[in-house]
Amino acid sequence: MTQFHFYFGGMEKYNVLADRAVHYGASHVSDFSVIRTSREGVLRSMVDTVSNMVKLTDNEMAYLLGMTPRNLHRIATDKRLGTDASERLLLLKNILIHALDTFEGNETVVRNWLRTPVSELNDQTPLQMMDTVTGFTLVDDVLGRLDYGLPA
Repeated sequence: MTQFHFYFGGMEKYNVLADRAVHYGASHVSDFSVIRTSREGVLRSMVDTVSNMVKLTDNEMAYLLGMTPRNLHRIATDKRLGTDASERLLLLKNILIHALDTFEGNETVVRNWLRTPVSELNDQTPLQMMDTVTGFTLVDDVLGRLDYGLPA
C-alpha cells in the first residue's frame, strides 16, 4: 500500500503543511496506524469531520465507506464503524490531506477535482475510484504525479 507523506517538497514545505494540517484539524495517518485504528473501529463522528474537510455530501461519504446513506445515518455518533468502513475513512482522510496539499489548501478546487473524470483513472472521477482500497492508491498516485508536475 502506498505510504501517504507530507514532505514532498522538503522541510520548508513540511512546516507550511504542518500549519495547514492544524488549521484543517487533520493529521496524516501512517499505514500501521490505519491498520491498528481500523481494527479498533473509528467513531462515527469522524465521518462528519472528514466530510467537512472539503464538504463532501452524505451520499458521497456513504459510497466511499461502502454503505448506504440510510445505514450511515443509523449509526450513532458515539458508536464505532466496522473495520472496512474505518479503513476506508482513514484512507479517505489521507487522500484529502494530500489533495489539500497538492491544491494549496483550496477546498473548492479539491472538491471539483474529486468529481471530475481523470484520464489516468480510465476517465472515472477520483470519487468513483475510491470504492475500492486499490482505487485509493491509484488516486493517491495521481496526486503524487500532480505534486511533481507530471501529467495526470
